[in-house]
This record gives sequence, structure tokens and C-alpha cells, in this order.
Amino acid sequence: MTNAASPVPAPVLVRLPVLFTSLFPTAERTVKLSVGTVQEMIDALDARWPGMRDRLCDSTPAIRRHINVFVEGKRASLDARLPPGADVFILTAISGG
Repeated sequence: MTNAASPVPAPVLVRLPVLFTSLFPTAERTVKLSVGTVQEMIDALDARWPGMRDRLCDSTPAIRRHINVFVEGKRASLDARLPPGADVFILTAISGG
């Protein structure tokens, strides 16, 4: 008899911006999550630190304009797949003059 449950994805390493440690004092700078997409990653982060989704996504839903998510060095959207063991960086844009 085979197990019909879907396999748990291999963990990815998510690196959060320094700003988030001041907004979410218990947040870690690096987090290992077993997720398959950027959307699942954001859901998992929000489950650990409620309110983080609102900092990362707008109401459309899409990644906020001044937030960048990079998967293996390439900019990613919410539907982007996360390969097993991927390095994911969440960066805040810096603006001003």
C-alpha cells in the first residue's frame, strides 16, 4: 500500500532583512522552512510571526513594491517554485536622494 500524502519539500533557507528583527523581535535572521513556493514561504513566516505577510505582500496579493524576494539569485514572484535546498533572500529596497 502506498502513501497518497504528498511528500514534504526539502527545506529552503530564508534570509530575512535586518529591519524585520526590529519589527518582529522574536524573528530569526535565517529560517529553514519546508515549503514549495514563495507563497507557501510567506504563509509559513506569517504563521511563525503574525503580521509578517502584511509587511511582505499587498492586498492584490503580490509582493510589495519595495520588497524583493530572490531565489538562487533571481527575482521571484509569489508563484515561484522553490527548489529543494534553495537560498532565498528577502530584501527591502532603499530609496531616497
